[in-house]
Amino acid sequence: MDVTEKYEPPIDIRGILELLPHRYPFILVDRVLEIDKGKSIVGLKNVSMGEPFFQGHFPGEPVMPGVLILEGMAQVGGLLAYLSAPDMIGEKLVYFAGLDKVRFRKIVRPGDQLIFKLDMIRQKTKLTKMSGKAYVNDELVTEAELMATFA
Repeated sequence: MDVTEKYEPPIDIRGILELLPHRYPFILVDRVLEIDKGKSIVGLKNVSMGEPFFQGHFPGEPVMPGVLILEGMAQVGGLLAYLSAPDMIGEKLVYFAGLDKVRFRKIVRPGDQLIFKLDMIRQKTKLTKMSGKAYVNDELVTEAELMATFA
């Protein structure tokens, strides 16, 4: 059996935690809704007022930090990278290598549900490049090109 057959959508938090090394409070993806291995992935993050960063960003006006939206996007991209190169699962970690064309379009607040959609631009042995977009209620909130490497 192909190891990726175990990870067919929807992938819940238990499956995500088997693939990613991140743990609370830094796991920023709750579920994978769709995946086309080697091509694209859709994941979601439920944004809760209980998130620790809302205590200081900003008191009385909670806003999800843009860098954490990008981190959630990167984690979903990491899942696509692993499931597209299953020999790396449990062997190598996926690290951020770069960001291009980052744009923050709208504010993300507690109660929102972020939908991350990433498309593979290219995947070589070690370097992966993806185009990512984050949406709330079908409105684009953030977009970026992400590069990652296995190490």
